[in-house]
Amino acid sequence: MARRLVIALFSLLPLTAAAQFNVDRLVMSGRSALYYEDYVLAIQHFNRAIMSKPYLYEPWFYRGVAKYYLDDFAGAESDCSEAIKLNPYITGIYELRGLCRIKVKKYEEAITDYDRALKDEPSAQNFWVNRMLCRVELKDYERAQLDLDTIIQKWSNFARAYSIKAGICLIQKDTLEAAKWLDHVNQLDPYDWEAWLTRANISLSRNQWLDADAQLSEVIHLKPKMVACYLNRALVRLNINNLRGAMADYDKTIELDPDNFLAHYNRGILRVQVGDDNRAIEDFDYVVRMEPNNIMALYNRAVLLHKTGNLRRAIQDYSRIIEEFPNFWTGLQARAECYRRLGMTQQAELDEFRIFKAQMDKHIGIQPRWTRAKVLQTRKRSEIDFSKYNQIVVEDEKEEELPAITEQEYASVYRGKVQHRKLEVDNMPLYHLSYIRYNNVVKAYQVFVATVDSFNQKARPLHTVYVNCNPNSLTEQQGKAVFAAADTLTETLLATTDMTTTKNLLLQRAVAHTVVQNYQDAIDDLNTCLEIDPNFSLALWQRGVCSAMQNEFNQARGNDSKLKAASAIYDLDKAAALAPDNPYIYYDRGTLHLAREEYDLAIEDFTQCLKLNANVSEAYYNRGLALAKSGKRQEGVVDLSKAGELGLYSAYGMIKKYSD
Repeated sequence: MARRLVIALFSLLPLTAAAQFNVDRLVMSGRSALYYEDYVLAIQHFNRAIMSKPYLYEPWFYRGVAKYYLDDFAGAESDCSEAIKLNPYITGIYELRGLCRIKVKKYEEAITDYDRALKDEPSAQNFWVNRMLCRVELKDYERAQLDLDTIIQKWSNFARAYSIKAGICLIQKDTLEAAKWLDHVNQLDPYDWEAWLTRANISLSRNQWLDADAQLSEVIHLKPKMVACYLNRALVRLNINNLRGAMADYDKTIELDPDNFLAHYNRGILRVQVGDDNRAIEDFDYVVRMEPNNIMALYNRAVLLHKTGNLRRAIQDYSRIIEEFPNFWTGLQARAECYRRLGMTQQAELDEFRIFKAQMDKHIGIQPRWTRAKVLQTRKRSEIDFSKYNQIVVEDEKEEELPAITEQEYASVYRGKVQHRKLEVDNMPLYHLSYIRYNNVVKAYQVFVATVDSFNQKARPLHTVYVNCNPNSLTEQQGKAVFAAADTLTETLLATTDMTTTKNLLLQRAVAHTVVQNYQDAIDDLNTCLEIDPNFSLALWQRGVCSAMQNEFNQARGNDSKLKAASAIYDLDKAAALAPDNPYIYYDRGTLHLAREEYDLAIEDFTQCLKLNANVSEAYYNRGLALAKSGKRQEGVVDLSKAGELGLYSAYGMIKKYSD
């Protein structure tokens, strides 16, 4: 199905005949990557096409499609806008931009896009539906109803339109009208679970328990894994005295959602009613583990522990409640009774004296009450009223919800779902000298730094020195080669007396040590190298990086490393002064500032790096993190989007995190 949708999408936008052959191939390769759902790779192809022919709308649009699949809705919207500037006559671009704007809650702008799309394709059902739902989101119910009337007139068998009409009627508190529209839904589609659920909600609002039970059972038959339906049906069955059925529904809810608060709490209450006290305690134990400060759960557990003879645990729970509510005399009386049964007479008498004093104060007109501040601290999910401790709990009322926006044209599942992978908020690693070429998986190129290139040409090192920040794990063969190179360099050093040659050989051996993560030996070589030439910028840069890596290792071992951290930044400061045109030194210094939560300094360094080289994807990524962590989330998401565009697919996970 997904492939058919992509084929249909491709048929909308034929390639421009005037495009050069290489751009044509790039766009075709990108479209092929879209078809096989490899969206990160597709973005790279479209990037290259845009660089070659920025006035073609296809690569902008298709890159927007790829970004949409990766949940980068702001980036996709921007690309669609650029495509529309280049060619304002393609309906599919307005459709995609409308969906992107819906995702970021720009409903008015989305309506504008659907207005334009409907001029070209007035018979596109999903355009009408999405525009109507945008109006519902804006609470423009009158115009939404007009759109629905048109939809029903054009597609009289479209059951979902009747269901949405019923939903709007419910929002407007017109249950009779809602029921009328739901009759149409059931006639057209008796398997529409949403219609049955809406009917059940109407029955619940009218306390029509038997009808609600039948309707919820129908929903559960059609959608057997909807947790909320089991919870609601349990409540309904309690009202018709079907305790066995209610217990079965709570059991099923916990099977589907083991951490469901309401199911554990209410099953505990129900078990108390049927005399199953010990298993009721198990449920309240679970609730208290989930919400340690849930006063009503603590009180229920305290009463049960008191009743079953576990007096010391009961005292602990009563004490926690009394600490929160010092004027809870029933709790004091119960705790005093527990103390007496344990032979702790002194503690019992203290509680009883507090109760006696309160009674005397009340007799003479002094009666402490909870302050307004105390009342406002309570949770909304369950009312704190100890006279209602054994009543079933329900969720707070929520606004009626309507069906979600449709995504017929672009609905697809991204292979691997990189934006949903569990990610730690880690900075991108440091750039440094290496014998391994740079490769960020998606794109591979040699990072160019003038001073490194000059070193390779003049010093003629044993192995070419590259600049890298993400080396893959070394294979056994590569490891042996690096160790052999270090040994060869050592032998050459022993036979050398020229200071310039020694300096260059020491830098090469330090690079070899860095590749195999032997940072201390690398630092030692670089120290000697800098004694020979204190202004050797490459050695300062590499020593700063090695010091930072060694520092990170020391921190993991619990050692104080503030001095090492300051030393690393000092080396990078000096390296930047000697080589102000090297963007990667600023990037590394910014990354160290970011790790130390010095966000303003980090942002300043990343900005300088990007001024020197606007294609350093890691700089966009780290600056995005710095901006987001300093409270500028929208700006941070823009940078993360750019990082993803340049090939760092992990940026899409961060976009989702900070957008959420």
